[in-house]
Amino acid sequence: MGAAMRRIHVGNALSAFGLGFTVPYLYVYVAQVRGLGSVTAGLVLAVFAVAALVVLPFAGRAIVRRGPQPVLLAALVTAAVGALSLGVSGQAGTVLLSAAALGAGQAVMQPALATMIVDCSTAETRSRAFAMQFFLQNLGLGVGGLIGGHLVDTSSAASFTLLFAIEAAMFLVLVVVMATVRMPHAPRVGAAPGQSAKGSWKRLLGDRAMVQLCVLGFVLFFACYGQFESGLSAYGVEAAGISTSALGTALAANTLVIVIAQFAVLRFVERRKRTRVIAAVGLIWAVAWAVAGYAGLGHGSQAMATAAFISTYALFGLGEAMLSPTVAPLVADLAPTGMAGQYNSAFALVKQLALAVGPAVGGPLGASLHAPYIVIFVLFSLGISVLAVRLGRQLTDVQNQPWQAKSRVVTQGGAPAGSVAAAEA
Repeated sequence: MGAAMRRIHVGNALSAFGLGFTVPYLYVYVAQVRGLGSVTAGLVLAVFAVAALVVLPFAGRAIVRRGPQPVLLAALVTAAVGALSLGVSGQAGTVLLSAAALGAGQAVMQPALATMIVDCSTAETRSRAFAMQFFLQNLGLGVGGLIGGHLVDTSSAASFTLLFAIEAAMFLVLVVVMATVRMPHAPRVGAAPGQSAKGSWKRLLGDRAMVQLCVLGFVLFFACYGQFESGLSAYGVEAAGISTSALGTALAANTLVIVIAQFAVLRFVERRKRTRVIAAVGLIWAVAWAVAGYAGLGHGSQAMATAAFISTYALFGLGEAMLSPTVAPLVADLAPTGMAGQYNSAFALVKQLALAVGPAVGGPLGASLHAPYIVIFVLFSLGISVLAVRLGRQLTDVQNQPWQAKSRVVTQGGAPAGSVAAAEA
């Protein structure tokens, strides 16, 4: 890794650390510590999702026109203001506005950092760069949640003020770090005459491969990440009798598998067709849901049910480790020259939609309709494999197997590799 990539990975780790540092404790902070009630606390969590859905369509266009670095710096400042304001807010209105600023800033960080990785990597190094990003994000989330949990005290509002102040200071430190990144020159389309926001979205929606990848991405995030802390946990408690401590162990097992397996899995997947890897993930997750079915419906001992439930989260972690060097680089390689920011933001928007819809659908199903819940998500997982195979028919050999590229820069969006390389020189 060059100096620029190292700083970008520091940014990924610290932004994830900030998310894990405060978000798990938002509900308790708003509902109990500030005494604003469960309704306001629920609205704060909803505002996070809504803010992301509002800003992401504009973030892609801004990244395309201005570059990812200025957009990232603006997002960091916005998130810092939101975090600091949230720590001192005591009224419902200011809490909601602060949460909107923090949620919008954190949402824009994702595509901006992803686009910086694209600009600082080549076809040969991109999969490893995104694998490192995913590894550091999970590490940051875990460490942030652990440290934040030891700092908070529900009987003291000052402890939460300190928590949010530390998060705001971290974002401002990250502004300084990321401002020093010397980005390589990357083509932008901002100066192109007639290139409107509507035109760029029309161009993206006209890309059949990207549209299919977005559909596939929605199913991926809906069937996995959208269930972790809602439907699957509710199913585990209600159907399998899983204790809260066992649920925590299951989440830890998921993170542990990712941390241990990430780079071993990378060696396995980086020379295989990307769509075949995604199809394999669908099969692994179908097995994971079947194991969850045994945990809640198998009528075995409680110890066996708990072990099966923990194994479900571990299998999900294995699939996630396989996806991290596969899906994000594919989004980048589908993007035409200078459009990586637009494509990354569109995919982030799809992810956010899935994470908003997933808990709303999965929560009630997992809590009450146990057998249908398992059957539905086994079918969703098998659908991932089907969609991946269909996507493979839309990709070029180089997009699906990037190691076949002879040049250091993969052909993107039909542009000759030589022209892209010349644009980056």
